[in-house]
Amino acid sequence: MEGLLHVAVGIGLSTAAGFRILVPFLVMSVSAHAGYLKLAPEMAWMGSTAAIIGFAIATLLEVLVYFVPLVANAMDAIELPLAAIAGTILTAAVTADIDPFLRWSLALVAGGTVAGTTEAFMGLTRLASTVAAGPIGTVGVSLAELFSSILLAVLAILVPVLVLVILAVLIYLALGRWRKRRRNS
Repeated sequence: MEGLLHVAVGIGLSTAAGFRILVPFLVMSVSAHAGYLKLAPEMAWMGSTAAIIGFAIATLLEVLVYFVPLVANAMDAIELPLAAIAGTILTAAVTADIDPFLRWSLALVAGGTVAGTTEAFMGLTRLASTVAAGPIGTVGVSLAELFSSILLAVLAILVPVLVLVILAVLIYLALGRWRKRRRNS
């Protein structure tokens, strides 16, 4: 049962990485450092003080870059594959008690896919908001992404099952919207 909770934590952190790649790394790092989260032995360095400082600086830079409209849209092309990689690493880092082959396979399939799909969806959302509302739309979407990433990452640590429910609802809503669009086309 504990292994399933760790998988839920990993998927929750991976979902958060789809909104902002580095926020869940910072949350995971602080949580591990404080003793709330156990990391895989080879990933234990992520809970160090040096890692927290590095993740904090990198997170701040990532957040600031997304408030510049043209740069934010360009970053989406770069961050799509990076989000999938980040989701894989995040899931693998928190699922230490699972067989290594299964852990990395699950991390790639679940964590990488969830993070990459979320990032792709948010990239399209940001592009549409930039076209519709200009720089103000980009700033609004960037703020929403930042708060979503923080909230999901914290909830993934504290209440991982709730994050899976939220993810299921988001998938259901996205599929409903996609089906409606296909019928109207």
